[in-house]
Amino acid sequence: MPFNLNPDSRIPIYIQLKEAIKLAIATGKFLPGSQLPTVRQLAVQLKINANTVSRVYLELESEGVLASRQGKGTFVKERPEIDTNMKENTLNDLLDDLIIKVSALGFSSTELLKALEKKLKE
Repeated sequence: MPFNLNPDSRIPIYIQLKEAIKLAIATGKFLPGSQLPTVRQLAVQLKINANTVSRVYLELESEGVLASRQGKGTFVKERPEIDTNMKENTLNDLLDDLIIKVSALGFSSTELLKALEKKLKE
């Protein structure tokens, strides 16, 4: 499960990981009921602190996205009503990130909209 985390980004690693997991769920890479790697496994794989992974799992659990089962692991929750909200939240987070990056490059909102419209027509 390759997550592309950027340690040089202004976005904290835990937020990058949280959004990457939500995106993987929203796009069907993690299906409802599927098990995620253990905190330690994911931390080693991504070369990040286990506390960071634990924080992400706990936050996603409190948001109703994940469920932890003692001695069994962490799983994607099986609640379809979460999917719509999660997809909308993920889209908004992605758009926020895009707007920040585009603004940092000096593009106007008009230029962004034109580029987006062009891309959608391809």
